[in-house]
Amino acid sequence: MSGGPQTQPFDTFDELADVFREHVAPNKLAYYQRMGLQMVMGEREGIWFEDAYTRLRFINCHCNGGVFSLGHCNPRVTRAVADALGELDIGNHHFPSGQRAQLASRLSSTFDDALPRVVFGVSGGEAVDVAIKAARGSTNRTKIVSVEGGYHGHTGLSLAAGDASFREPFGPNLPGFVQVPFNDLGAMEAVIDDQTAAVILEAIPATLGMPIPDPGYFAAIRQLCSDRGARLLIDEVQTGLGRTGRWWGIQHEDVIPDAIITGKGLSGGIYPITATLLTREMHTVLDSEANPFIHISTYGGAELGCVAAQTVLDIVGQPGFLERVGSLSERFAEAFESLPFELRRRGLFMGLRFSSDIEALGALLRIMQQGVFCFPAGNDRRVLQFLPPLIISDDEAADLIDRMTKAFA
Repeated sequence: MSGGPQTQPFDTFDELADVFREHVAPNKLAYYQRMGLQMVMGEREGIWFEDAYTRLRFINCHCNGGVFSLGHCNPRVTRAVADALGELDIGNHHFPSGQRAQLASRLSSTFDDALPRVVFGVSGGEAVDVAIKAARGSTNRTKIVSVEGGYHGHTGLSLAAGDASFREPFGPNLPGFVQVPFNDLGAMEAVIDDQTAAVILEAIPATLGMPIPDPGYFAAIRQLCSDRGARLLIDEVQTGLGRTGRWWGIQHEDVIPDAIITGKGLSGGIYPITATLLTREMHTVLDSEANPFIHISTYGGAELGCVAAQTVLDIVGQPGFLERVGSLSERFAEAFESLPFELRRRGLFMGLRFSSDIEALGALLRIMQQGVFCFPAGNDRRVLQFLPPLIISDDEAADLIDRMTKAFA
């Protein structure tokens, strides 16, 4: 692991904890301490990170939901951003930008230009808000359908479309938002009507425990939306950019949505940037002749962020990269076949499902004792989210499999 300057401002974890408890999030700190997770990320490189105080090393198989899909401090991404510093900065969202134009064109090409317009943001929630605004504006309808236990962010419209546990403490939900169970076509058909602006779904609901959709589920919803004049919005913040073995998780379903929302891994783990890919029809409401400034984002599509994102596209677009994700997925599936959990997977988007929350927590602690870091799914804690970096080598994959096998020996 590479060296570098000392970046920890506190000499001990207890010193850090005192300040964090007082000024940041005392109950979050207490929750992790009850779980036995007194962890602070220190040095990091590739698939590894080190605890800043214990110096224990972990293979990162959570990757912050895919932020570190290309590993920590990916040298190509960091070099590209470092080389651009001094020439580029945030840029100005009011003006045309070559960096934004080029990145938008390349993102569109990953879906054969079926979604040719791109709106940039900073967070996944902001990117979801853009998609919902565009759906409502282009249909002159307000109803938004999502699934129970899903997650789309913590901003206004994205929060309204997410699970009740995230929004109920803040008062009544916004009007017009309806939720149905995932993988229930009958429930979906019953709620999509002539007032529905859009259905928003994750390609695979990560926070719900990564259940794989039934064959034909998305195709049927696509047809319902088309028949009833609603838009289909696909949240690929976690499943996009190669994580499932294709550019986008929805490409496994042979479905063309009206919007794709991406983030996390687009940053390369270096510079925050998100994007919402839209049809021309949906985009028109955000860039109308009457008011082309009706939607703006000061930091959205920051030019340094575009440099990071273009490098991510360079790496994922290398010949054989996506195919290797698929072959690694098969390798893990074979190795995990005898281990005591149900493996939910599409590419390297994997969930380890146990029979109970307690069993999953016990498994998590045993896995961490073997130097592997993963994390429970927020709305189904029987499932551990397991997302190895996409750049994991053959030797590193063998090491990871060996560690997982020992955890359940």
